Amino acid sequence: MDRSKIITLYDTIKYLKPVQVYYRLYYLLRNRFYKKSYSNKEIDRVIDLLWSDEVFNNTSYLGANKFEFLNIPVSFNKKINWNYSEFGKLWTYNLNYFDFLNQKNISVDSCLELIKDYINQDSTLLDGKEPYVISLRGINWVKFLSKNTIKDKIIDGTLYHHYEILLDNLEYHLLGNHLLENGFSLLFGGYYFQDEKLLDTARKILKSELEEQILKDGGHYELSPMYHQILLGRLLDCIQLMRRNEQINDRNLLSFLEEKASSMLSWLNNLTYKNGNIPLLNDSSTGIAPASKELFSYAKSLHLNWKNIKLSDSGYRNFKSDIFEVVIDVGDIQPSYQPGHAHSDTFSFELYAQNIPIIVDPGVSTYEKNERRQKERGTHYHNTVQLGNLEQTQVWGGFRVAKRAKVFGVIEDENKVLAKHDGYKNRGVIHSRQFHLDRNTFSIKDSLEGKSSLDKKMILHFHPDVKINEISKSQFQLNNLILNLRGQYDKVVIQDYEFSMGFNKTRKGKKIMVFFNRELETRITEI
Repeated sequence: MDRSKIITLYDTIKYLKPVQVYYRLYYLLRNRFYKKSYSNKEIDRVIDLLWSDEVFNNTSYLGANKFEFLNIPVSFNKKINWNYSEFGKLWTYNLNYFDFLNQKNISVDSCLELIKDYINQDSTLLDGKEPYVISLRGINWVKFLSKNTIKDKIIDGTLYHHYEILLDNLEYHLLGNHLLENGFSLLFGGYYFQDEKLLDTARKILKSELEEQILKDGGHYELSPMYHQILLGRLLDCIQLMRRNEQINDRNLLSFLEEKASSMLSWLNNLTYKNGNIPLLNDSSTGIAPASKELFSYAKSLHLNWKNIKLSDSGYRNFKSDIFEVVIDVGDIQPSYQPGHAHSDTFSFELYAQNIPIIVDPGVSTYEKNERRQKERGTHYHNTVQLGNLEQTQVWGGFRVAKRAKVFGVIEDENKVLAKHDGYKNRGVIHSRQFHLDRNTFSIKDSLEGKSSLDKKMILHFHPDVKINEISKSQFQLNNLILNLRGQYDKVVIQDYEFSMGFNKTRKGKKIMVFFNRELETRITEI
């Protein structure tokens, strides 16, 4: 291994928590030298849980052994291959989640047929036995079996067997949303089987992880609006579960979950545009999570109220006027020990005008560890300033982060924020950016402190529906808006880029790159 790879690896693992290192080594050694066997137990469930779906999953089972996940359809002939991996690990994961059990327009008989086929192939399952997959599938099975009052000892025995595997493989080596999903699922399993071991572990995980993972302003600390929606939906499910099934009296935990849900609702309300969209910041895409509108409706059905908590430690800011809506990232990479869903996007932003997306984050279209994944996480694919071909933050390996840009010197006022970052400090350059929104004008002031011979380019990505008309070298028409450039710059280049319409689905849009010297002001006004 060469020196640069050693440095990259060191800059990645030095942020890990001791518990992550311990469990990585423990699972590695245990799995190599000891193979625990599990046997399906005959389970006599005493009660049926009360459950009703308030938010339905996307339609992914199309009948006749045909599935569609991540915009990729696959038809199996006589036998479903639950380990099917031709389209990558995430597609296989989705097949094994069983989200389709809780989609609209699927019959109970079809669901039972799929479950029983899965059980028949239990001994050959690969990705389906991973703890994260067990967690999501467990919730889906419990929901389906409960709402249809199905008692089947074979299904229950398999489900409990999977929960035993989960208990022995909790994702402390990863932490983050994976461990939280473990906790949510164990709560469902604990209620379903009235099992104190599952419940005690669920309580421990949920109390500790929600306390850490939900920030003061209500944001989930991985800072992906998409994952925030997913986890908020799961939290609302847990509140419904506990309220409707009072055989287990745990008022303290319920109150705690309600408190966290309220703060998460506030954050989502702050980040959701008037038209219902979310900013595609960090690992975010469309068609994956429940929509904000659905989550707000679900929360209201549970009689949850939420106050407006000012955005703070998530690093996001939202500015609004009669014309514009802006979401800005002036925060650090979070959490330091699990930045798998983070991008090199310091000081990036999105801009909507009259409910229409104008400047957008391109989003993500793949989780495969390939060139496209690297590109979508990189500085060049975000609305910020890039020095040469350098990354502000060193993203690599699909879900790894080494060197990180550090934000400092933040000064804020109403609809105005100024901040600096040191992502280019190795080249002696500090990037300072000021955002300001008044009623009719949104402005960005970029300043580079220090000298470098590398190109300096300010990058903007426009939604594919935005038409760009070059009026002059310094002025461009964007639909019914005018973009003005002020300062010393050498050239403006317009290029195509791929905007994510979901996983494995993109559409061409236009991006502008302004090659400037030390300072540049960008002003956007309505015509």
